[in-house]
Formats: sequence, structure tokens, C-alpha cells
Amino acid sequence: MVVHTATPLARAVPAPGRVWYASYASNMHMDRLAAYIAGGTPVGAARTYPGCRDRRAPERSIAVELEGTLYFATESAVWTGGRGFYDPTAPGSTRGRAHLVTVGQMSDIAAQEMYGKPGADLDLTAVLRDGRDEQGPGRYETLICPGTIEDIPVLTFTAPWTLHDVELLTPSAAYLRYLAGGLLESGPWQEQDIAEYLASRPGAAGTWTAEQVRELLTAGTGP
Repeated sequence: MVVHTATPLARAVPAPGRVWYASYASNMHMDRLAAYIAGGTPVGAARTYPGCRDRRAPERSIAVELEGTLYFATESAVWTGGRGFYDPTAPGSTRGRAHLVTVGQMSDIAAQEMYGKPGADLDLTAVLRDGRDEQGPGRYETLICPGTIEDIPVLTFTAPWTLHDVELLTPSAAYLRYLAGGLLESGPWQEQDIAEYLASRPGAAGTWTAEQVRELLTAGTGP
């Protein structure tokens, strides 16, 4: 399976009808993403999501690599331990899964990530022009456009701060297991490669080893 990379923005992109929503954390899993789109409670979750106004499944989902780094910080009420964030300014690459959705669906997914109510489309003018737009102070209210794939904008969201502005926090075994499973489900990456990738991310590095992360995919154990 091919791993796609985004073509950097060379100019402002016209307002699209569809975007690639690039997930680098738990929404790489199709079952979890389905709860954001169609509504429901993902397996193991305590929260029920209202879903999107448009409940159709993504047209396509592809494996992607984005310039920048995945790191773990701030306490997750769902998973405990550090949450996954994306710093597009840090060196390295971040693996993910991009889902082809409507702008309305992307907007509603973003609203639910911040415990808000879906129903209003995001203003994409600034992010499609500048590649970044802080739409609020929340941990997932900063929109990033790394570029385009097949002339369709790639969008994701992250925190307004950078990797160096926040205290790193080790992710839990349950969370790493879910991320590893999402990467495996995405197609092109194998277990050992996934384990080495996740164990080397800031916040996990130094606490988790590749061997321990790989065990999570089979034995469900960890530190």
C-alpha cells in the first residue's frame, strides 16, 4: 500500500467541498472515526458522540506521512496518560491516515474533539492561505494544512503550542495499543516498524521500548 505525502501549499487554495482529514492518533481507527461521523460510543470509551450532520462514511482512507512530529502531552481523561499532538514545525515525520470527507464533516469532527456540538462549518480561509489558523485556545483548535493530495487540501488539528512549550507526558498502554492498531489497520506499516516509531516519539521515548510497544499489539502488556 502506498504512503502518500502532501504537496506543500504554493498559494492560497480555493474553498473546497471536500478535504482530507488527516488523523495521527485514535481516529486512525475506522471504528472510532465512525462514532464521530455516525454517532455512538466507541469500544472502551465512556463518552457517546453525537455524530456529524452528514453521516456518510469517508469516500476513501489513505496512509499518509506529514512533515513534523507526533508527541505526547497533557492528561487524557479518556485514556489517562499523555495525549497525541502534532507539531508541524518539529523535525521528522508523522504517520497517519487521511480520510476524504466533506468540509462539514471535518468541522463536526473537530467540534466533537473539543467536546462541542457539531453544526457549524469551520472558516478555512486562513488555513488554506497560511497553512495554519488558531481558531481558539483549545488543545485541538489549531488547524494545520500541510498541503494537498490529488489537489485536495489536507487538514488536521492540534494544539496552539509547540513540542518545546509543554511538559511531555508518557502515554498509557491502552492509548499506545490503540495508536499501534490504527497504524497497522492503515496498511503499509508492519508491527516492528510501528513499535519503533511510537516508542521513539517524544513523551514515549525513554519510558517505552519498541519491544514493549510491539507486545501491546498481541499481549496487551506494558510498563
